[in-house]
Amino acid sequence: MQIQKINKQLRENAIENIKNKRERKKDKKPIGAYAASWAGEDRLYDSVGYTIFMVLPTSGCQWAVDSGGCTMCSYIADSPLCNITDDDLIEIFNTQWNKQLEKTDISSHDNVAVKLFVSGSFLNTNEISSKVQDYIFNEFSKYDNIKEVIVESKPEYIDEESLKHLASLIPGKIFEIGIGLETSNEETRLNNINKGITNQSFENAINTINSIKDYDIRGKAYLLIKPILLSEKDAINEAIDSAKYAKDVGVRRIAYCPATVHGGTLMDYLWKRGSYNPPWIWSTIKILKEVRNNVDIPMIMDTAGFGTRRGPFNCKKCNAKLKSLIIKSNLEQEIPEELETFTCECKDKWEADLEFSDILNTTTNPKA
Repeated sequence: MQIQKINKQLRENAIENIKNKRERKKDKKPIGAYAASWAGEDRLYDSVGYTIFMVLPTSGCQWAVDSGGCTMCSYIADSPLCNITDDDLIEIFNTQWNKQLEKTDISSHDNVAVKLFVSGSFLNTNEISSKVQDYIFNEFSKYDNIKEVIVESKPEYIDEESLKHLASLIPGKIFEIGIGLETSNEETRLNNINKGITNQSFENAINTINSIKDYDIRGKAYLLIKPILLSEKDAINEAIDSAKYAKDVGVRRIAYCPATVHGGTLMDYLWKRGSYNPPWIWSTIKILKEVRNNVDIPMIMDTAGFGTRRGPFNCKKCNAKLKSLIIKSNLEQEIPEELETFTCECKDKWEADLEFSDILNTTTNPKA
C-alpha cells in the first residue's frame, strides 16, 4: 500500500543520511556508546520496587530493515547499523550491568526488576544470539531479589521451546515478554502503524506464553496512544478498546506509550508539515481513568516526552503537575484523588477538540 511505500522510503533515506554523517566523522562513535542504562523506583507486579533499565545495541530491528518498520519508531536509527559480535555484545552488557551495580547495592532492595531493551526483538536470535541470551539470563539468576525480568519481542519469535529454556535459567522469577500490539484495530495497525502483526499472531503468542505451566512466564501488551492519521477522539476510543481486548486475550499487564515524535519517521514527516500532533495529556488521563476502573490488570502509562514540543502536551501551567500525578498512579496502581478533580483552563480546548474532531476531520490539536 502507498503508506508502506512512503514509510519505507523515508526510513531508507533516514538510515542513509545517518550512515553518511557517521562516515564523515573523524572520531567514530564506539559501539558501546549506543548502549544505555539507568535505574529507579518503578512499579512491579506486586509492589513498588527498584528497576534497572538497560538498552543494548544490536544490528537493528529486522522488521525495520526489511519493511521500513513502524511509522513512529526510531530504534533502527538509534542502533549502530552494523554487525555486532557476540563477544562485543556481552562486553557491552557487562559494562552497563556493572555500572548499575556500582551505583547501588541491589541486595539492599527487596524487590528488583530488570527491563531489557534492544533495537528490535530480544527473542530474535538473528539480533541477540542464544549465546548472548543465555549469558545475560545467567547473570540475572545470581540475584535472588531480582523478581522480574522483562524483554520485548515480535510474536513470530515467541515459541515454547525458547521460552522454557530462558525461564529455566531464572527459576523463581517472573519472565515477562512485552509485545507491541499497539492497537486492537487491525486496519490502524496495518495502515497507520505498519506493525506487521495480526490479531491472530498476537493471540497465538499470548496463548503460547500462557500454555507454559512449569514457569512464571507472562505476556504484556504495549499500546500506542494516537498513531498517525487518527483523530484525538478515535485515538482515545481505540486505546481503551485495545486494553479490553488485550486483557480478554490473556495478557497480564498493559503499558501505554503515548506517541512522541522521533526524527526520521513518517510521524516526524507529518508533524513537521502540521499534519500530526501527539496526544493531549488530557487524553492519556481519560484513558488511564477508564482502564483503571474497568480493566482489572496492572497498567502503566509511560510519561516520557510529556510536556515537550514533540511529546504529549496540554499547557505550561499543568503539564508538570499532571505528569507527576500519572507517575503516582503508576506506582500505586490507583487513581490519585487529586487527579480525579484536577482541572485547567486548557481542558476546554481539549474537550472542543474531541467534540468537533469528526467535523474537522483532523489529526492535529488546537493547542496554545
